[in-house]
Amino acid sequence: MKSFALSAITLALTVGAAQLAHAEVITQWSFNSITPDGATGTGSALPSVGAGSLSLIGGVTTPSFNSGVGSSDPAASDNSGLQTTTYGAQGSGNATRGIEVKVDASGFEDVVFSYDLRHSNTSSRYELAQYSLDGVNFIDYAVFDSGLGDTWFNARTIDLSSIAGADHNANLAFRVVATFAPGTSGYLASDATKTFAGSGTWRFDMVSVSGTALPVPEPTSAAAALAGLAAIGFLARRRRAA
Repeated sequence: MKSFALSAITLALTVGAAQLAHAEVITQWSFNSITPDGATGTGSALPSVGAGSLSLIGGVTTPSFNSGVGSSDPAASDNSGLQTTTYGAQGSGNATRGIEVKVDASGFEDVVFSYDLRHSNTSSRYELAQYSLDGVNFIDYAVFDSGLGDTWFNARTIDLSSIAGADHNANLAFRVVATFAPGTSGYLASDATKTFAGSGTWRFDMVSVSGTALPVPEPTSAAAALAGLAAIGFLARRRRAA
């Protein structure tokens, strides 16, 4: 009798755990053309998964899309990246120019923001990743060093799983901005043999926000769990009656 009760408990707990949580992409930008056209110089700035906004900040412009080959995008063809430029003159605009992403992460926890970034030779070597819990006030997360030009740096990550207030947040926002070399008042070029230029480019791909969803258990799973709990209650009543 005891072993049957333990089996019922195990069943209930196992079913509950299986339905408790799973990680998924909330919003993602691949920048590929909505209808593949075989041209990496065309693309779309609309989310390829989910909903959200991606904007250029601080005067940055996007002259074109360009090849995303080398990024983590699994697309075998028509792989585009978002080309950005106009990052300001040397010694000005520190940590103000780049991209900003806003996403409603209601119903999700352990939120992670990630992106791939290709630095041109004369672009800023250092990028500052920031996050915001209210969509207005931004907090510095990390400065990434990209000491190679014309090179993709994939899966740069802001992990908010340990940040109070990030779970189930409808107003999450993220920024990736060009920043001065640490401890200085100026930018360094990604290629150490080159000179920084505001006309240098950053090319983004696979800009993603993911998280762990906590769904309502499926009806069949909930029924199985309830059946296990009911069996436990029945055995308990029989034992008292005996």
